[in-house]
Amino acid sequence: MSGFFGVISKNDCVEDVFYGTDYHSHLGTKRAGMVFIVPQRGFRRSIHNLENAYFRNKFENELGDLRGNSGMGIISDTDPQPILFNSHLGRFAIVTVSRILNIEELESRFLEKKIHFTENFEGNINPTEVVANLICEKDDFVSGIEYVFESIKGSCSLLILTEEGIIAARDKLGRTPVVIGKKDGAFAAAVETCAFPNTGFETEYFMGPGEIVRLTSDDYTTLRKPGDKMQICAFLWVYYGYPPSYYEGINVDECRNRCGAALAKRDNVEADFVCGIPDSGIGHAIGYGNEKGIPYKRAYSKYTPTWPRSFMPQNQQQRDLVARMKLIPNKAIIDGKRMVFLDDSIVRGTQLKDNTIDLHRTGAKEVHMRIACPPLLYPCEFLNFSQSRSPFELAGRKAIRQIEGETSDLNEYSDPDSEKHKKMIEKIAETLGLDSLIYQRLDDLVEAIGLPKEKLCTHCWDGSSYC
Repeated sequence: MSGFFGVISKNDCVEDVFYGTDYHSHLGTKRAGMVFIVPQRGFRRSIHNLENAYFRNKFENELGDLRGNSGMGIISDTDPQPILFNSHLGRFAIVTVSRILNIEELESRFLEKKIHFTENFEGNINPTEVVANLICEKDDFVSGIEYVFESIKGSCSLLILTEEGIIAARDKLGRTPVVIGKKDGAFAAAVETCAFPNTGFETEYFMGPGEIVRLTSDDYTTLRKPGDKMQICAFLWVYYGYPPSYYEGINVDECRNRCGAALAKRDNVEADFVCGIPDSGIGHAIGYGNEKGIPYKRAYSKYTPTWPRSFMPQNQQQRDLVARMKLIPNKAIIDGKRMVFLDDSIVRGTQLKDNTIDLHRTGAKEVHMRIACPPLLYPCEFLNFSQSRSPFELAGRKAIRQIEGETSDLNEYSDPDSEKHKKMIEKIAETLGLDSLIYQRLDDLVEAIGLPKEKLCTHCWDGSSYC
């Protein structure tokens, strides 16, 4: 998905930006960067590859050479950032959390105008440079950002670092969050509120969809009011978000506890204990166990020293290997027991099938799987979740194809009360070797989050959200 953190302060802010950006490491897998306005030297930028390393290891040695009262960092799941620009709007740096579906169309439009691109990423133009070029087509930053909202299909939140302060803008439909933090003599803008406590900031303000704000070391000012329509990604609470973070004032882990409890209320299986697949499944499992009155146990331990992130390698076979190697089963807990496992989602099902085989090999008597969200039937159109996968690689779509072949009508399969939905779940459970499988109902998930359905993007489950 990607995540950014920007600070403007009356004092040096390098450490704040460094640690605040580091707290977004769970959101990105490819590149990271920081930029500061250094007195008497101007903009100074550094970008590193993170595909086989940690943010902290890559940037820590550079901190002694950096200084400044304003700066920002990004953990990117896509392109190298920040981008530096010199334009009629002045010099600025920009970072984005974005997915641009019509990027080829925008590229052609610029090339026809004889506007060139300097930044490349895996043979393609850099999406953040496209956003910067769109901004520079207008006479001021606000008009330029509004032009971005009008021009792109997908989503885009951003930070712009200028000599006058930091401009923060949230995606026009608020699919990704932007939150403002405050401490004495400084303001910050971030995607994750979990970046605030240990850097000394307190959550001050949740920006609204399409809102644009200017931050200085003294205050923040709204430059464009938030829009009325919002579709924030519901998957932030289910999977992406870090447990202590808040979106729209709603805590991630508390929401996961409610999700687990909702699953437990609709479940009559008898089990010896409940366990969550680390990390995001843990909050769901605790909520389930508390509601059911059965103990939570760690049948799996996550080995983080050398296997920290299952989605880091670019090769799917390597990703599957990392996913399997990082989870170590505990035979003392598993052997001869009936267990309920909770996880955030099933995408392709490959990892879960391996988990099930491991559990039975370790002596599990019964393995019951409970999933905290509905079946994924549509690829994400707005963030980077499952973007490279064919729809038919999704576990739900594979099951539908096995049941009836090709189909363009998925409405009945997304209806949890339909016979087709039941058959799809049975097919997935059979394929994965599970004793039983229950997915969260969408209405229960919406209730657990606590926002009206129309304010949530639920496209990957029901295909309801479009640009």
